Amino acid sequence: MAETLAEGLLDRGYDAVACSSSSEAARRLEGDGIDALVTDLRMPEVDGMGLLAASRRAAPERPVIVMTAYGAVETAVDAIRQGAYHYLTKPFPLDELALFLGRALDDMRVRREARSLRAALRDENGLGKLVASSAAMREVFDIAARVADAATPVLIVGETGTGKTAIARAIHTAGSRASGPFVSINCAALPEALLESELFGHVKGAFTGATGARAGLFAEADGGTLLLDEIGEMSAALQAKLLHVLESGTVRAVGANKERQVDVRVLAATHRDLRERVRAGAFREDLLYRLDVVTIEVPALRHRREDLPLLVDRLLAEARAKHPHSPVQRLGADAGAKLLEHTWPGNVRELAHVIERVVLLGRGEEVRASDLPPTIGNAPPPGMPAVLEGGVLPVREVQRRYAAWALERFGGHKTRTAEALGVDMKTLSKWLASQDDDKAS
Repeated sequence: MAETLAEGLLDRGYDAVACSSSSEAARRLEGDGIDALVTDLRMPEVDGMGLLAASRRAAPERPVIVMTAYGAVETAVDAIRQGAYHYLTKPFPLDELALFLGRALDDMRVRREARSLRAALRDENGLGKLVASSAAMREVFDIAARVADAATPVLIVGETGTGKTAIARAIHTAGSRASGPFVSINCAALPEALLESELFGHVKGAFTGATGARAGLFAEADGGTLLLDEIGEMSAALQAKLLHVLESGTVRAVGANKERQVDVRVLAATHRDLRERVRAGAFREDLLYRLDVVTIEVPALRHRREDLPLLVDRLLAEARAKHPHSPVQRLGADAGAKLLEHTWPGNVRELAHVIERVVLLGRGEEVRASDLPPTIGNAPPPGMPAVLEGGVLPVREVQRRYAAWALERFGGHKTRTAEALGVDMKTLSKWLASQDDDKAS
């Protein structure tokens, strides 16, 4: 029978091999080159269930089709439970076997392609995609890797443009939810009413213009991750509703009478000091406690200048791939020195825009300092003080300079800097902002 089936499958384009015993089949399954197994159930030496187990151990994705007599259907169903793709009751037409074998092989190819795509996506957006050599960023990557598989919220703080969204996406991609959706929303970009509808959804007729129902981003992110960017700008009413979702795991759409269960990991990002916002009455303290289980502080680019060469190389490669007709191949030494001198108020985002600009507009293989935007490297150092007569600095300026120097020493890590200076975060922020306050006054 095995030979007859093999010959029929050969006629239909398959490279089929008949085994004269189940022991021979078991040996073949341990090697490479076998994409599918068609086996009887009742055989001497190793029965069909034994071959199924051997095949699953050697290649879990390899499809197995079992053949059985009418009286052994219950055993065949058990084989399905243990991982067999399908069973056929003897006698059966050969075309039926070929049909299910073709489907099984197609399913296996789809699974392999999906796994390859997921791996490529993980490489593209995972922690390995992020480049840095500074101690501060290595600590960021370490924390991100350790919390990737957890279900707890993570609060990502840092100045605008430091890469908070990239860190959030890497956490999602490196974790157990990587196969689920990653959904992001900027809470500062939408008015309160629209943001509520975007997050929690609405039913038809819930408000003027609600001509149809909308599930909302929490429902869209079910089984995955939702990033709430600029969460410090969220209104008090939405903060209360978000707190309920975090505590109960349920959401209620605008205008709905019932709640629905969601399985969503929440990541939050902000450039604001949320504890200061709590003291000002603009942010709920209980929500902060819910979000602040783990905090990742992303340092500003000016506090990790040793990362600039790596970032420039990565961004230059990406820009050249995006603009393949550009002649630009590298940055000259004078251009690199000028980039190192710049204070980068826009952080990595500003650097990315500068690199893309010189690649897009460059006329030669090497970028010179004169090719950079005029604002790069020519601005005075941030916070250059106004010196009083006699060369004496204001006390507030001395505080600001000392705090900025200490922050530089600790790689932009504000918490460690505050601890080393023996002050709280509020005082450190006040010292660092003292010059801006003087300008405003």
